[in-house]
Amino acid sequence: MTTTPASKRLRILGIDPGLRRTGFGLIDVQGTQLHYVASGTIVAPADQPLPARLKVIFDGLRQIIEQSQPTEAALEKVFVNVNPQSTLLLGQARGAALCGLADGGLQVHEYTALQIKKAVAGTGRAAKSQIQEMVQYLLRLSGAPASDAADALACAICHAHSAPLTQLLGQQIGGSGGGAPRQRRGRLSM
Repeated sequence: MTTTPASKRLRILGIDPGLRRTGFGLIDVQGTQLHYVASGTIVAPADQPLPARLKVIFDGLRQIIEQSQPTEAALEKVFVNVNPQSTLLLGQARGAALCGLADGGLQVHEYTALQIKKAVAGTGRAAKSQIQEMVQYLLRLSGAPASDAADALACAICHAHSAPLTQLLGQQIGGSGGGAPRQRRGRLSM
């Protein structure tokens, strides 16, 4: 995310990837103000073969990007699950989402579930209901969004809060010849 004049719109598309339900959430950012734009879920029919389901995710994101014109994207990183098969399938859904975002020409920023929960609820152990309530509060919504959409909006909020600091640190460190910071386990490191 770059520092922009107050008049320039920054629209972040957050994605919570899933093989059956991929959540998406759009927010506009102006200074420190967050504004809800839209959210929802791309549903891939469970009775379809895997390639067809991945295409539903890809095509759904392509349509959302065309209609909403986001300037950046934030995506939740996959964690390693107890069940390797589930992790592999989730990774394929995430890959379809990454391809859809790249196809739309968006710069993609990735965050762990821990980073997202900390940015939105203040703790990495927040329950889904807490994330929904905090997203509702932060975006001044009349009701709590559905779980997948709330997770995607939380991802976009995380990016809105994290990116300016990361950019500022990169400028500070980069200007002194130290190189840009990297994120490791949710923390910045040199």
